[in-house]
Amino acid sequence: MRIQVNARNRGYEFDAQPGQSVLYAGLSAGIELPYECATGTCGTCKAKLVAGRVGDGWREAPGRKYLKGGAEFLMCQCAPEEALTVEVPDFVYAMEPGTCVPEASTATLRNVRRLTDDVIGFALELEAPRDFDAGQFVLLAAPGVPGYRAFSMSNFARGARRLELIAKRKPAGGFSEWLFDADREGAKLECFGPLGKATFEPGLGKNLLLIAGGSGIAGMMSILARSAEARYFDTHRGWVFFGVRTMRDAFFLKELSAYAGKVKVAVALSEEDPSATSEWPALVFERGLVHEVAKRAMAGKYQNVRAYVAGPPPAVDAAIRMLLLEARLTTDNIRYDKFS
Repeated sequence: MRIQVNARNRGYEFDAQPGQSVLYAGLSAGIELPYECATGTCGTCKAKLVAGRVGDGWREAPGRKYLKGGAEFLMCQCAPEEALTVEVPDFVYAMEPGTCVPEASTATLRNVRRLTDDVIGFALELEAPRDFDAGQFVLLAAPGVPGYRAFSMSNFARGARRLELIAKRKPAGGFSEWLFDADREGAKLECFGPLGKATFEPGLGKNLLLIAGGSGIAGMMSILARSAEARYFDTHRGWVFFGVRTMRDAFFLKELSAYAGKVKVAVALSEEDPSATSEWPALVFERGLVHEVAKRAMAGKYQNVRAYVAGPPPAVDAAIRMLLLEARLTTDNIRYDKFS
């Protein structure tokens, strides 16, 4: 189906495959249509239908509450049923050369393992090599579970044949319940990506501050892997703050310890006091919410800093407020993707 998107600055034309959403088709064509979650939650990808008909794949999508009038729709959830003309209330640009353009594919689920009682680690075996930037995420759809869910890569590789991911169990979460409730080794998943703009490249030239709550640590591990590959911390400073409720909820401690010789790593426990332990001598354990622990440790250390934030929305919002009001960082030096 042919789609015409009229943005504030110019128009674009591209084709959608049968059943493919307007957003995914545009992104696959190298056009930076607006989005954040790309899964129907945030409402960022809303657009106005000028001509044509669309089929709505998820009429209960939370992001629909941001729509005004019967002509508005979510580009991530709606697929064209005939040629479309659409208006987007944003400036839209073509992706820059070298951008990792998202694409749809099928992937095989591998190495499913429990990291904590409610966190699972798993891998995707890809059909073909794929590039992605450190800090990006992919969308996954499981058999019999409607809609896509977003997961950040915790590894980094160019031409990757394998993506490492983690998932936290959420009450009534369709994908997480599917993943936790049976042996899913070898299952086929629909995959779309990479997506996300909270990315890191070694040419940045700034000190790195990584603040993550719970499963938000995944994207930070990818940034750390990319940094280590480029020996970035030979010339720049780095701090990692990882927030969990209790020690029972902590994971990736061995992996974080491997980076602790180059960066400062602190684990924030929000619901218990840290006990003396010699198991992870390279890590610091403190009591408090992760943004509070970061605030105490980072006082006076924000010169030439780029901050990355990830995790549950309340943790992300609290960290962003702290970075704006306390650290006085500019918005272009605070990077996050809201897809929870």
